[in-house]
Amino acid sequence: MLLEVGRVCIKKYGRDAGKKAVITGVESDGFVKIVTAARKKERRCNPRHLEFLEQKVDPKNKEAVEKAIGLEPASGSH
Repeated sequence: MLLEVGRVCIKKYGRDAGKKAVITGVESDGFVKIVTAARKKERRCNPRHLEFLEQKVDPKNKEAVEKAIGLEPASGSH
């Protein structure tokens, strides 16, 4: 299933078009919660605006998510 938590995808539309995102939640109304490198705050997104990739990460592992979306993990953070 492509619409699942932890799936890495690329935004096709909007301010973050062309950037990688990670799905952090799936809502009952069909929308998903995503995190991108440009805007680290979690927000809602229409899944039709996403191109799904084969890659999956653990959304609870902050370092894995940052690496997947192209951010360098902050050094020395706790």
